[in-house]
Amino acid sequence: MRRLVRVLPLLGVIAALALSAVPAQAQVGGAARVVAERRIAARQLDLTVSSPALGRTAKVRLLTPDGWTPRPHRSWPTLWLLHGCCDDYTGWTAKTDVASIPALRRVLVVMPEAGTTGFYSDWWNYGTGGTPRWETFHLTELRQLLERSYGAGPDRAVAGLSMGGFGALSYAARHPGMFRAAASYSGVADPLYPHGGPANVLAIVRGQGADPYALWGDPVADRQIWAEHDPYALAGVLRRLPVFLSCGDGTAGPFDPPGVTSPYETLFLAEGRHVADRLHALGDHRLVTDFYGHGTHSWPYWQRELHRSLPLLLGAMGVRS
Repeated sequence: MRRLVRVLPLLGVIAALALSAVPAQAQVGGAARVVAERRIAARQLDLTVSSPALGRTAKVRLLTPDGWTPRPHRSWPTLWLLHGCCDDYTGWTAKTDVASIPALRRVLVVMPEAGTTGFYSDWWNYGTGGTPRWETFHLTELRQLLERSYGAGPDRAVAGLSMGGFGALSYAARHPGMFRAAASYSGVADPLYPHGGPANVLAIVRGQGADPYALWGDPVADRQIWAEHDPYALAGVLRRLPVFLSCGDGTAGPFDPPGVTSPYETLFLAEGRHVADRLHALGDHRLVTDFYGHGTHSWPYWQRELHRSLPLLLGAMGVRS
């Protein structure tokens, strides 16, 4: 029994030290909280967030600006970069030069996990709701954590590729005033596009082993739910802010081997043009399009388009590009 008495105080010290390494908000039960931090490079910090909206933990990578310190006492404009299907929160830093772009040293860049086919949505689940709730995780739980303890300011822009391009447009339209600009690179810009849009979304979700009808329901019987997320249907809101749309045509371009094709890119170009036409019809004069012709659904184009869109994204937040 004496040995137990000696050990217990030591266990208390160890527990206290462990908690001290975790931000204060991580110690409050019943809410989203950061349970781990890991510095992986000079300006790259990975967070592990325990999320009630997801019913599990999720990862987030931050690219911190110059002058940033742990628990900063100031805030920065914040650029959200969203990944595509079948990828994760590491994609942008692993496959592009985002960490070395000089203009991004003046903003906080947020790259959150979004599920392989989460589609940046709170899943309908046949009307029962419940997990996963990616939209709630990103725009309520994570946003509040970042604003409270990581220097995220109220000036925000959002960009993404493929599924993440959908997320950027849908988030900006569904949450008026939250983002000052949005950019979509080869994005799923119109899930209800009549020439293959719904079938494509269902196939993507099914291909990752999930129930495609749990996302937004059936595209015919539950069309209203689909429309509530569709950037084309929400174009009246999107026209109120600067939007950048880009896509190739699915044929081999400067970054591709000869003869390669990409049916995904061909479809997404049609969807992007559909949305652009709708925005133009609504009198949008701030839309920027870069439908650049030859090019497939691949990272070299998305890196290039990130650079091309930065003047619009940063300018909307008042940051010189």
